Amino acid sequence: MKRVENFLIKLKELFLAENAENQKMLDTYIRFAEGKASDEELVKANDQLAENFKNLGLGVLVILPFSPITIPYIFKKAQELLRQWEAKDAEVIALWEKMNNWVYDGFASTYDR
Repeated sequence: MKRVENFLIKLKELFLAENAENQKMLDTYIRFAEGKASDEELVKANDQLAENFKNLGLGVLVILPFSPITIPYIFKKAQELLRQWEAKDAEVIALWEKMNNWVYDGFASTYDR
């Protein structure tokens, strides 16, 4: 569970950088979920995600034969965490509370500006 927490902390820090590439990647995935992103946009978003994974030390996920497989892998892991959360796993609940506090901290810092 500590590895998951460390990964999520690094991921949070990476995305808090709010660079244009990450924002475009996230927007593309949202449009993809809505059926509005082109294949070319999705390839660019996957390339950015691959770069982020490399920066997090997860380059092994992007050297798989068909790197878009990384997205279903992430969703599978998210589903596992959801099942643990629904089962009221103490570690997962604590991790969720910690991440939820990140959101509230972000709101507070935004409102303080």
